[in-house]
Amino acid sequence: MIQFVCYPKCTTCQKAKKWLDDKKMEYELRDIKLDNPTLDELMEWHKKSGLPLKKLFNTSGLLYKSLNLKDKIPTMSEDEMLNLLASDGMLVKRPILVVDDCVLVGFKETEWNTALLHEKSPDERPF
Repeated sequence: MIQFVCYPKCTTCQKAKKWLDDKKMEYELRDIKLDNPTLDELMEWHKKSGLPLKKLFNTSGLLYKSLNLKDKIPTMSEDEMLNLLASDGMLVKRPILVVDDCVLVGFKETEWNTALLHEKSPDERPF
């Protein structure tokens, strides 16, 4: 089962949800503000995403900006960053799609097509 972690008021999350619905994908919706990711989940998602940890931060969020994290994150350890992310779901970039051993962070339609529909990305196509 696909887990779709989002903030329903976020327009990017709304686009991602529409994409899932249009593709008739079954998923479990989880509101990141009401059900904050745990430290263990964030550690697992980070590992499965293959992304640098700083990419899991919602850099356009008000909380990120008010805490001046742009300047603080470069000097933080991974443990400090993970604990900070686990403290408030609004710090976490979204949507997050958790599928078996794959975690997609943010909504990039080509990545989602490749991961979920097994379509080749434009640069992998032979034509």
